[in-house]
Amino acid sequence: MAVALVTGIAGQDGSYLAQRLVDEGLEVHGLVLARDRTPDQVPAGAHLHEADLRDTVSLASVVRDVAPDEIYNLGGISSVAYSWEHPVATGAVNGLGAAALFEEAWRVQEYLGRPVRVVQASSAEVFGTPDRTPQDEDTAVRPVSPYGAAKAYAHHMAGVFRSRGLGVSSCVLYNHESPRRPTSFVTRKITAAAARIAHDGGGTIALGNLSASRDWGWAPDYVDAMVRAARHPTAEDFVVASGESHSVEEFVAAAFTAAGIDDWRAHVAVDERFFRPVDTAQQVGDPRKAQELLGWRRTVGFDELVTRMVQHDRRLLAA
Repeated sequence: MAVALVTGIAGQDGSYLAQRLVDEGLEVHGLVLARDRTPDQVPAGAHLHEADLRDTVSLASVVRDVAPDEIYNLGGISSVAYSWEHPVATGAVNGLGAAALFEEAWRVQEYLGRPVRVVQASSAEVFGTPDRTPQDEDTAVRPVSPYGAAKAYAHHMAGVFRSRGLGVSSCVLYNHESPRRPTSFVTRKITAAAARIAHDGGGTIALGNLSASRDWGWAPDYVDAMVRAARHPTAEDFVVASGESHSVEEFVAAAFTAAGIDDWRAHVAVDERFFRPVDTAQQVGDPRKAQELLGWRRTVGFDELVTRMVQHDRRLLAA
């Protein structure tokens, strides 16, 4: 039986991935923080280990004990806004933590004499102010946020360990959403607010830069890309994106439409407190390499993913 280790198993991507791997019959292990000892979203059958990516001793112990065939590094600080407030912690977790994981995976591979395949969940934030649109695997890495910088370090270290003989692929994931997103993320904040306003018959939501543009996809589709990357004969970098760009304003309009509200502008206020110190330029990825080499395709479009999130939030209110 193949063995998989998933960091960040309690998060959106980690929980979808763990369920996928359990359903495939793999022995699945996951890293959780102390506060996440019994996360609801983690499927039955997954073995949980308490460890922090900053604690290299406990991290190494888990990797050695589990001796995985596949490692998916999805753990870390996931909020760009939080990274501005805590840049050092973000660098330690998202950057150095990834390097420590790669190092231990390489050691286990050397000791056991068999391949250990690794997937690093990179981010479109590594491109910062991109030198081309859409962005692909050859786009210059030049982040503009602490989160992007930490992910860029991990992205480069994936390449370093790949040259050392470790099969580590870096999947440059563009924004991907689902009902499992916390409401601290703007997408879920919007869908939850649209559902609430429809339920209550009124209300408002405060948002930041409505013109910010992102490439949004459906989270389970992006999990599928990571599994395909782990099992591809050669480890490489892959941009995983929808290939479409939509503004926050478009996301808001789609969410309120899905909630049955025609005039979304009457319920939205722009608040400068939610603007980032530096925002990235237009983000839109070119997924052709993932499509051609991995056979990957997205299955859920923009309007459908927004509708699914709103419907989920409306069901929560009706329960």
